[in-house]
Amino acid sequence: MCYSAAETILLTAAFTQSMADQHESIDLGSPPVEPSAAAGHSWFPVPPPPIYSCTLTPDLVAKAREELQEKPEWRLRDVQALRDMILKEQPNLRTRLDDTFLLRFLRARKFDYDRALQLLLNYHAGRKAWPEVFQDLKPSTVKHVLDLGFLTVLPQPDPNGRYILCLRPGKWKPNDYPFVDNVRAIYLTLEKLIQPEENQVNGIVILADYTGVGMSQASNPGPFLAKKVVSILQDGFPIRIKAVNIVNEPRIFKGIFAIIKPFLKEKMAERYVLHGSDLRSLHRNIPRSVLPEEYGGIAGHLDMHAWSRLLLDSEEEFIVEFCQPDPLEGVVLPDSMLFEGEQAIGQDDDTFRGLRSQLYYCY
Repeated sequence: MCYSAAETILLTAAFTQSMADQHESIDLGSPPVEPSAAAGHSWFPVPPPPIYSCTLTPDLVAKAREELQEKPEWRLRDVQALRDMILKEQPNLRTRLDDTFLLRFLRARKFDYDRALQLLLNYHAGRKAWPEVFQDLKPSTVKHVLDLGFLTVLPQPDPNGRYILCLRPGKWKPNDYPFVDNVRAIYLTLEKLIQPEENQVNGIVILADYTGVGMSQASNPGPFLAKKVVSILQDGFPIRIKAVNIVNEPRIFKGIFAIIKPFLKEKMAERYVLHGSDLRSLHRNIPRSVLPEEYGGIAGHLDMHAWSRLLLDSEEEFIVEFCQPDPLEGVVLPDSMLFEGEQAIGQDDDTFRGLRSQLYYCY
């Protein structure tokens, strides 16, 4: 049976209200986006409306069809199928069930229902496994990280439509604040980046500038922390990281990468490109037209404040999203969940002792 667009919206709204009545513990709504906040940051695309309506251009619809197996005529059917799986297999899970939210997970797993559901469970499991990151997670709690210039998002996407997350780990010193605060700032940035549909389809690019990174920064996180960060990015967050460009990496980076690489999937490891101080190599991957002058580009000076203001102006939506009861309370997760928890610490400590010697050797 086929429904018109208007009928589909009405049926979805009726279903949502019915499920809300039956499952009061499940939050079905999307967090509100303040109009004033959106209006003040016109350089960054806005998310879809609360009642889903596709905002993709025809070119992006075609790209999603080719790369993500997304068929516009089946899109809402696929979302409904994932929603049904969640309600059947995880009825106690406190998660958003709106179309806009669930589409992120379907797109990240090329509309494979089972893999999308696993990603959603991993997404929530990451919060439970790492409370020091996710408790009271909102932009105002990482303002010191943003003020330091640890990260920003460049205002122009690359020719493939991918926004560029610029990380500068050398700006952080272990005496400044705990490393986990950097992870909190990165996670909030990813949450904001994934809201617009075009970013879900195009993915993002990371540019990491290792200027100023020394032994104190390299050895601080350790393999247990590195493993949790990589696990969340690879298997616990609905975003497509298409490339990781490393510039100005010191000799010690060989030791840093030795900590990270064992936890990377082969496809992700292949997306790391080390440029050193060779900006011409960087420009073969990211054109000068979108890069700031600090990296040999022609897009003006690096602006560390525009993204900071955008995040801080989104405070209310993050409070709604993250400052809530544990979404996994009462949920029984399979034994194969990717976050092993504290029992892995002993093994990682042994690994770290070996890797630390590599760091000193490289340094």
